[in-house]
Amino acid sequence: MTPPVPISVLVVDDEPLARRNLVVLLQGDPDIGSIEECASGAEAVAAIRRRKPDLLFLDVQMPECDGFDVLELLGTDGPQTIIFVTAHDEYALRAFEAGALDYLLKPFDDARFTRVLARAKEKIARYASHQQAPRRLVVKAPRRLLFIDVSDVDWVEAASYYACLHVGQEAHLIRRTMAELERDVGDSFIRIHRSTIVNLARVSGLELQSSGDYAVVLRSGIRLRLSRRYRQALQSRLIAAPSPA
Repeated sequence: MTPPVPISVLVVDDEPLARRNLVVLLQGDPDIGSIEECASGAEAVAAIRRRKPDLLFLDVQMPECDGFDVLELLGTDGPQTIIFVTAHDEYALRAFEAGALDYLLKPFDDARFTRVLARAKEKIARYASHQQAPRRLVVKAPRRLLFIDVSDVDWVEAASYYACLHVGQEAHLIRRTMAELERDVGDSFIRIHRSTIVNLARVSGLELQSSGDYAVVLRSGIRLRLSRRYRQALQSRLIAAPSPA
């Protein structure tokens, strides 16, 4: 599958040498178009909102605003394809939970970079070929495939290298990132926490907790943690959304 070209890229790292290394490698690929650099997380947030790059190389450890902070600040405005760059492998799991396609562990060689970039281009091509959100999600189960209607999913949570689809009393693991699923399920879902997205039609209300935070209450009675960062967006969507039949 061939990605649309040219691919726009944003490289975010507070170390000039690290940024330069990535830029040089990217310039050697004929599918790469514009390449922009940012030296801080704050710069990255502004640049992503302004340029909307196809591909983001994002350093984890940066002063004041690190890579995870960048994605939380962006919410659904983040790029569809994100590759974390880190010198510490303990961030790998959290990177996948945050929606990263892959991560580069410093120092990395050209072969590793080439494999990661190939995966990124495949993902960009896949999204370019789908103009609408799919009506069904495919879940691989032992000796069978399950086809789950998106509208039947109550909520989705990050589960290590997988995501867990909650459908009524059932739960299904799917090897997709939260960022991928958030885009696939479309506008009928909304993120309420960095590791949770929920079907708006299943939300019955918000409940104030003793901690001062709110929980999202589903029609099934399940309560899900609501991050303060996403509360205003959720309330706006709930007010604007039509009542379910």
